[in-house]
Amino acid sequence: MELGLHIADFTWNGGAAELGPRLARHAKSAEDAGITRITVMDHFWQIRGVGPEEHEMLEAYTTLGFLAAHTTTVKLHTLVTGVVYREPGLLAKAVTTLDALSGGRAWLGIGAAWNDEESRGLGIPFPPVAERFERLEETLQICLQMFGGDESPFHGRHYQLERPLNSPRPLARPHPPILIGGSGEKKTFRLVAQYAQACNLFPGPELARKLGVLRGHCEAVGRDYDEIEKTVYFLYDVGEKGENAAQVVDQLGGLAEMGFQAAIGQVRNVWDVTPLEVIGSEVIPAVATL
Repeated sequence: MELGLHIADFTWNGGAAELGPRLARHAKSAEDAGITRITVMDHFWQIRGVGPEEHEMLEAYTTLGFLAAHTTTVKLHTLVTGVVYREPGLLAKAVTTLDALSGGRAWLGIGAAWNDEESRGLGIPFPPVAERFERLEETLQICLQMFGGDESPFHGRHYQLERPLNSPRPLARPHPPILIGGSGEKKTFRLVAQYAQACNLFPGPELARKLGVLRGHCEAVGRDYDEIEKTVYFLYDVGEKGENAAQVVDQLGGLAEMGFQAAIGQVRNVWDVTPLEVIGSEVIPAVATL
């Protein structure tokens, strides 16, 4: 099982002046520990469950570009981009740019979006859920077309692109992998089966059953279920001195038995190197063979 680090909290003593230096150090510490991917949220305000809306939040693709400059091996993507936040052509261009400048390490993480308050606050259109899923499917089609170098016009219900030129092409072949986030059994899982190389689910008692539903969608569209990387959101609560490391390993082992190949999550104190040191020395070696 591979472990990824999700960075969701950018608030600490020192304020904006410390954002760049501390983020760079944190990313390097994660990579040195053996973390294989670093993800960030694609939000413009802080979200409930992490902190007040007024807390610091960095724009996702600018942040990923910064992280690319301060790392060498980790995969980089959002967890995940809300489909309504960027026009599809711009999104494909942003991911392509990240992929080119990072040496082929970019992924496209995407979902149907949920934060209507944030969108209203910043004047971002936030259509009903059915339309957002329609836009999500068209966005996936446009990104794949642009990643592949096809400049033919795209005429969809919601998006019209006269010439989807994308130069340079991504370095990743055949294209940057696509991860779709969400647990919706009817629409999200169908899109995963049809378009994605990976999915991301939240932990819970329904996980095993949901994977079975995804398998059914794969069978319906003729997709090999085993081709899709299953990732799960996780909290690396190893304790202040690493006393919970064995428990974390057991939890990850249970997820691996279900069929998950990667966990992506936060450490309890995102700016504390100690949890990453414990993860690198005790957790990663234990889960490497799962």
